Amino acid sequence: MLKILKYSFFDLIRSRWSYVYLLFYLLLGFVLLFLNEDLSKAVITLMNVIIILVPLIGTIFGVMYYYDSKEFTELLLAQPVKRSSIFIGQYLGVSLSLVMSLVLGLGLPFVFYGLFESAAIWDFSLLLVTGSMLTFIFTALAFNIALYNENKIKGFSYAILMWLFLAVIYDGLFLMSLIVFETYPLDKFTLIATVFNPIDLSRILILLKLDIAALLGYTGAIFQKFFGTNVGLFLALGSLMIWILLPVLNIYRKAKKKDF
Repeated sequence: MLKILKYSFFDLIRSRWSYVYLLFYLLLGFVLLFLNEDLSKAVITLMNVIIILVPLIGTIFGVMYYYDSKEFTELLLAQPVKRSSIFIGQYLGVSLSLVMSLVLGLGLPFVFYGLFESAAIWDFSLLLVTGSMLTFIFTALAFNIALYNENKIKGFSYAILMWLFLAVIYDGLFLMSLIVFETYPLDKFTLIATVFNPIDLSRILILLKLDIAALLGYTGAIFQKFFGTNVGLFLALGSLMIWILLPVLNIYRKAKKKDF
C-alpha cells in the first residue's frame, strides 16, 4: 500500500493542477495579508473560501484521479496485490497531496507575515486542521461515488451534486426547518443536523474559535454552549474523524467485492 500511496502522491504532485492549486492559495494568502495585515481578519476571510473551495477541489480531484487511473488500476489488480491496498493507497496519495498544497499554500504567506509571533496562530492552526479534514472527507466520498459508478459522466455528476447538496442545499433546508418549526424546542435537532454536515461543523468550529458565534444569534448560543467547551471541541473533531473513517471503510469493503 505504501508504494501505491507514494506513486499516487508523486503522480499528483507532478500534475500541473497541483501547482495551480498551490499557487492559488499562495496568491490568495499574500493578497489578503497585503491588503490587511491583521492575521485574525485574514483567517475569517480565508474561512469563507476554504469551507466551500476545499470540499469542491477534494471532490473533483478524487473523482478525476479514480477514472483517469482506471487502466493502471486494472493492471495493478492483475498483480499479487491486495485490492484494498490499491484503492486505499490511491485515496491517501490524492488526499495527502491536496493537504500538502493547502498547508504550504496558506502557511508560507502567514509565516512570512509573522504568524508565530501572533495570537492568531491557534485560529490559523484550526483552520488548517479543518481544511485538511475536509479534504480527506470529500476525497473519500468522491472515491466512493466513483467506485459505485462505472460511467465517468454519471460519477462526476453525482460527485458535484453531493458537494452542492452539502455546501448549499443542506443549509437552505436546515434554515427552512428552523423557520417552520420555530415554536418547538430545536436545540438537539440543531446540534444533530450540524453533525450530519461536515462543512457546517467545520464552519461552526472556526466561528467559535474566533469568538464571533454571536453573529449566529440563538443558534450561535446553542453552539457556544455545546461546542465552545473543550469536550465539545473534541466531540466535533471526533465527528469529523468519523466522517473520514466511514467512507474509507466503505472503500475497503467495496474494493474487495467490486467486479472489474
